[in-house]
Amino acid sequence: MNAQHEMSHEEIARTRLAVLKREHRDLDEAIAALSDQVLTHSLTLQRLKKQKLSLKDRIARLEDELLPDIIA
Repeated sequence: MNAQHEMSHEEIARTRLAVLKREHRDLDEAIAALSDQVLTHSLTLQRLKKQKLSLKDRIARLEDELLPDIIA
């Protein structure tokens, strides 16, 4: 069988969401490791934190896209 499966928009968004969450978790671990070091380079730490916040925003946007609006 050579059937091609095209991913739906929702499947693509969920896959991207999983990747972003993993990247966010990895950055969190890197920030924690750098914070524990005595000679931490503050610019590097600042950049990682900024990148982590950016990922958090992208995650929130994807989650909002995937969750339907419920009007009571």
